[in-house]
Amino acid sequence: MDLSRRHFLYASGAFVAAGAPLCGTAFAADPKYPVRPIEMIVPWGPGGGADQLARQVGKLAEPMLGQGMPVVNVPGGTGATGMAKLLAAPADGYSAAIYIADAHALLAGPNPRWQLSDITPAAVMIQAPSFIFVAQDSRFKTWADFEKEARANPNKLKVATLGFDSVDDFSLSYLAGKGVKVVQVPFSKPSERYISILGGHADALYEQAGDVGSFLSSKQMRPLMVFGKERFPDFKDIPCSYELGFQVALPQFRAVVMRAGTPAAALAEFDQVMGKVAASEEYKKFLKDQIADPKSYLSASQSSAFLAQQLTEMKALAKPS
Repeated sequence: MDLSRRHFLYASGAFVAAGAPLCGTAFAADPKYPVRPIEMIVPWGPGGGADQLARQVGKLAEPMLGQGMPVVNVPGGTGATGMAKLLAAPADGYSAAIYIADAHALLAGPNPRWQLSDITPAAVMIQAPSFIFVAQDSRFKTWADFEKEARANPNKLKVATLGFDSVDDFSLSYLAGKGVKVVQVPFSKPSERYISILGGHADALYEQAGDVGSFLSSKQMRPLMVFGKERFPDFKDIPCSYELGFQVALPQFRAVVMRAGTPAAALAEFDQVMGKVAASEEYKKFLKDQIADPKSYLSASQSSAFLAQQLTEMKALAKPS
């Protein structure tokens, strides 16, 4: 285990003292899961996409579980601070976290603070492609216009992103390797990121459509390209990265995870409830409002394979350290 990860796990309380009872043993004496509220950790601030998902899932899941699902926002470190809180909690099924692609991308770096083996996926609830957006009145009418200028003037055009070592970073770095070189302008606050292209502080924005839905509906922004293997149904006239010759299509996903070692019975119950939530008409409407893939949901077992595959692709795209 590398030093940074060891410090992270010690700080999060993941190493229990010798002689402490195993969480699985404690759970065995209490089979009626859940018997108390399940804390939902959101490693991001209030109001963002992860927060919206947590509150929507909680609203629908609480009647099914018979217990509350309070949301606790723990922003910082591209999700690392919230993950530390999750790993500090017992692996008993009473703590879960919203886990998104940008936090997952940290595992593709040289010194990740946790490993995929430290968590147990409970469900993938949202999958949505990322886009390159511009302001409605931008001089770039098409992706071809944007690409032409980026190639002619390398590292001149500015693209607003979440930050470095994120899905945004990996995708734009891939484009740079193909000759489309831009300058990333990181904004940790979503509102600042969105406003940047409206105020002329950036030429384009890397984002998911659902997160800027209000700007799209009010005709303040428009997409130039979608990262994917095929065009997105809601934007049929917008080309996808693969048809343009760019084989990069990391989706932005939002999942629910628990600590590794969570009792199988607790995970199975939670997994079943997440499936019922995803199948509800209210959640289907939520996905539509988020401009997400209507087939986003993946069960616990499917989620494990999905996260492993995503990490493999992220590592392939990660810049050398």
